[in-house]
Amino acid sequence: MNKKVIFGTMLFGTSMCLFLLYMFGQTEMNGSASDQQEVDYVIGVSQPNLHEPWQVLMNEELKNEVAKHENIRVIYTDAAQSTEQQIRDIQTLKEYGIDLLIVSIDNSSDLTPIISDMYKEIPVIVLGRGVTGYNYTLYIGSDYYFIGETAAKAAMNLLGNKGGSIVEIQGITNALQAEERSKGFQETLHKNPAYKISDVLVANWQRDDAEDQLKLLLQHRDNPPDLIYAHNDAMALGAYRAIQSLGLKDIIIIGSDGVNKHNGGLQLVQEKKINTTFITPTGGKEAIQYAIEILGKKEVIPKKIILRNHEIDETNIKNYLTEKEMTASSHEGVRDHSLTLGFAQVGNESEFRAANTQSIVEAAKEAGVELLLKNADNDQEKQIEIIRDFIKQKVDVIAFSPKVEHGWEEVLREAKEAGIPVILSDREINVKDSSLWTSFIGSDFVEEGRRAARWLVNEEASESVHIIELEGTRNSAPAEGRKQGFEEILAENPNFKILKSYQGDFTHALGKKMMKNALEQYGKDIDVVYAHNDDMAIGAIEAIEEFGLKPGSEIRIISIDATKKAFRALSTGKLNFSVECNPLLGPQIMKSAKDLVLGKEIPMKIITAERTFTQEEAGKEIKKRNY
Repeated sequence: MNKKVIFGTMLFGTSMCLFLLYMFGQTEMNGSASDQQEVDYVIGVSQPNLHEPWQVLMNEELKNEVAKHENIRVIYTDAAQSTEQQIRDIQTLKEYGIDLLIVSIDNSSDLTPIISDMYKEIPVIVLGRGVTGYNYTLYIGSDYYFIGETAAKAAMNLLGNKGGSIVEIQGITNALQAEERSKGFQETLHKNPAYKISDVLVANWQRDDAEDQLKLLLQHRDNPPDLIYAHNDAMALGAYRAIQSLGLKDIIIIGSDGVNKHNGGLQLVQEKKINTTFITPTGGKEAIQYAIEILGKKEVIPKKIILRNHEIDETNIKNYLTEKEMTASSHEGVRDHSLTLGFAQVGNESEFRAANTQSIVEAAKEAGVELLLKNADNDQEKQIEIIRDFIKQKVDVIAFSPKVEHGWEEVLREAKEAGIPVILSDREINVKDSSLWTSFIGSDFVEEGRRAARWLVNEEASESVHIIELEGTRNSAPAEGRKQGFEEILAENPNFKILKSYQGDFTHALGKKMMKNALEQYGKDIDVVYAHNDDMAIGAIEAIEEFGLKPGSEIRIISIDATKKAFRALSTGKLNFSVECNPLLGPQIMKSAKDLVLGKEIPMKIITAERTFTQEEAGKEIKKRNY
């Protein structure tokens, strides 16, 4: 490895707020230009501001983790809430020759293309606040739609069945996290007409802006709102001050971020200035940890790490703070130890599933985990009984790939009561109580569907395109997500029309049978087949050939999984495009299981990194594909 020679302290242009190159995590400007240190990597950190308490906390967590690693140096920048300045900061970091960029943003629309350009040259970790698309190495942050949805449920609970009037204070225009948070909040509330959002303000994440705008709004209203939802705690504090200055009472305030500092959300709840906040981890520590793994060329790097949020109000804040202190102290000196993992596999319906099972078995062996693996043969009732058997055996952790999204509450409640944490593998579930499971490890199925549709839209220029969809198992997460994502993109392109969707259940046999039915009904009117997995796509190819048409030319075929079977079809021109769904989840499952046994909080979701493949790319990759 080539070492880089770094001066002990370096300060860049004051207008850019380019800060220090930290020596062993220290901020003091000691030493001179003659002081030099050899390091392996230089990391650039671009912050949109260091004014918000949440952004300040993020920077502190970054620095604390950097201090543990003597082989890296970090250049920190602060754009002082200027999008133009942040763009200049990133360009300057690039010119300096950093090895990796960690970036947190406010303005998603303007920063996305800049980050995409950086990603072409070096690894990029997007931290805390997201960008559109997939042009980055790793995203670490929260599920902001989920936060908004949970805030809406908290609002309904606080207001009661009588409902009420609500003011929403958003962060900033063009911020993806603000859009997602608002979408989750509003869509959840709109399901019940008793709860009405009367006004929406945009206060740029700032306390003073929120205070001024809300004060002006309330001065011109005959009736005050019943509840205010602010997208961060700083704006929630601004709302509190506006209410106090006008002498108003009994208005509920919900914030978000949950920073444990002066005027942070936890203090505001303790002082009863706001009613509820949501712990929104910054991901600073995790960003440095993953940066080192990325730079060290570790093979298994996720695409997204979705951190867990916690709803905090006056009923649980004392317990939360106490448990946090106890958990932190309990980690000191704790050593790794053996564990028993019970894994309830959904079935063996495809090559993807076979590779998934093999990955779990091999990873358990390598990690020294005692694995109890049982196959449910695509039967939900059998899978539930397997989980119950694991509970009786008192395994340390349970993991399973659920056949469908619904019907798991009872058995997972039994696992929770037994004190056994549950990991979801490959497929998600739909339960009212999200505390019944600890983490989902798998793919972003909606994005897989979007990527399939984007390729089709970009490749097909015809005025009218007729599509046959071969769906996976009904009510399963991958089938639901892949359908949703595909249709999202088609909705923007009305010349693309799905003639009919057939249930193929992810199997070769049903995929072929359903394609025969489609050909009998629509024949040569079919332009494209979109199959939710490779096995159904291969079945469709066989049916098309038997019908006397040429798959890949007369009828284009798109599939998801990118198994070796798909690569063979791509290389022979019978399949046109395949979106990867990574089955090699074993290492992440074992790592998460070990962390759970040690009492650590693991991410709510770990989304695997995945690629897409055309016919041209298949020849280069087929020899690398082991499944």
